[in-house]
Amino acid sequence: MAGALDGIRIIDASRVLAGPFCSMILGDLGAEVIKIEHYESGDETRGWGPPFVNGESAYYLCANRNKQSMTLNLKAEQGKEIFRKLVASSDVVVQNFKTGTLEKMDLGFEDLKKLNPGLIMASITGFGLTGPYKELPGYDYIIQAMSGLMSITGEE
Repeated sequence: MAGALDGIRIIDASRVLAGPFCSMILGDLGAEVIKIEHYESGDETRGWGPPFVNGESAYYLCANRNKQSMTLNLKAEQGKEIFRKLVASSDVVVQNFKTGTLEKMDLGFEDLKKLNPGLIMASITGFGLTGPYKELPGYDYIIQAMSGLMSITGEE
């Protein structure tokens, strides 16, 4: 049976939870998802656990189901060129780099939409793309602490 997103190609340049979970749902709906992993170590969640299933992290397997995976060095020109070629034939890029990181590598939305004017860029951040905290990482514990939620959940 065809999925609602059959024929849609997603480039998943995200890591940890928010981005991989987003692209997991898109893959569940039938999109082709190509996950870009760090060229030396792969996705760090491959080692998270236990539990492990046949030596692989259950967390990683769950959050990255329905995806194809490849490694790229986005700091090297060859890796950037491969990424650009993928983007040129894709519909969506999902990324959760700190704000400004892709722009420093000439891979920001303004750069990529020149290759693919119809491109959609889903940028997942803890604090948005503008404002005084835009360059801070947005991990769960940071958001809990800054929102005050951590103060009511106890010390352990």
